[in-house]
Amino acid sequence: MKFTKMHGCGNDYVYVNVFEEQIKDENQFAIKVSDRHFGIGSDGLITIGPSEVADFRMRMYNADGSEGNMCGNGIRCVGKYVYDHGMTDQTTVTVETKSGIKTLKLHVTDGKVDSVRVNMGAPVLEAEKIPAISPSGSEKVIHEMIQVEGKEYPVTCVSMGNPHCITQMPDVMNLDIEKIGPAFEHHAMFPDRVNTEFIEILSRSEVNMRVWERGSGETLACGTGACATAVACIVNGLTDDRVLVHLVGGDLHITYDRNENTVYLEGPATTVFTGEIEE
Repeated sequence: MKFTKMHGCGNDYVYVNVFEEQIKDENQFAIKVSDRHFGIGSDGLITIGPSEVADFRMRMYNADGSEGNMCGNGIRCVGKYVYDHGMTDQTTVTVETKSGIKTLKLHVTDGKVDSVRVNMGAPVLEAEKIPAISPSGSEKVIHEMIQVEGKEYPVTCVSMGNPHCITQMPDVMNLDIEKIGPAFEHHAMFPDRVNTEFIEILSRSEVNMRVWERGSGETLACGTGACATAVACIVNGLTDDRVLVHLVGGDLHITYDRNENTVYLEGPATTVFTGEIEE
């Protein structure tokens, strides 16, 4: 089976074109290819296929085989894949995901896509829709205190197609995320588990972020997480409406247009290599 390894800010996935290839069990195949010792090595699997409602359809699977709804870094690479492989000659592309249709604007240099701007749609703050259980019983979880591993943390919860919990702290780069990440992921207030963003405010326009993704552990970047982080910072009055998010794997530009109630994500998309693997 032919595949392409790609990444957005180090958030890497194995991409399979299911216009041409057939995967018998995508959940198990995701586990196989994601293994960094016995497989290809990635944060998961993304398939690119036909859609009846958009130009293309994307399905994404985490490293543990569970299917996710949306991946901001992954969808930018989908845009690069379909353009670079001649599947479209358009620089505006629509992609069907489990969290709706997303519109991509492709930036092309010397015939190849190097960055993509994604209309990520409206953020969801209602706890029931995220889903999250508000400790205070409020409709939204905005700067509420929760206890994790015997310590209290201020959290704001946002969905950008999948659930995110954002918590602010100093010196986030020295956080023992391998210890605290799973405790957040499996916390009782998140019935479907959660992606957790640990952030440090640098200025009105910049933040540092590390992310623990449900089903994958720490990843070098998370596009939906960066969007959720920007929204959380803005609704808490911590930043302006355009935020540069510094992740371990690179930088993402997030803009929240409050008039449109729309979040825009912009960042790089990179092809690492192509190959073949037995299913």
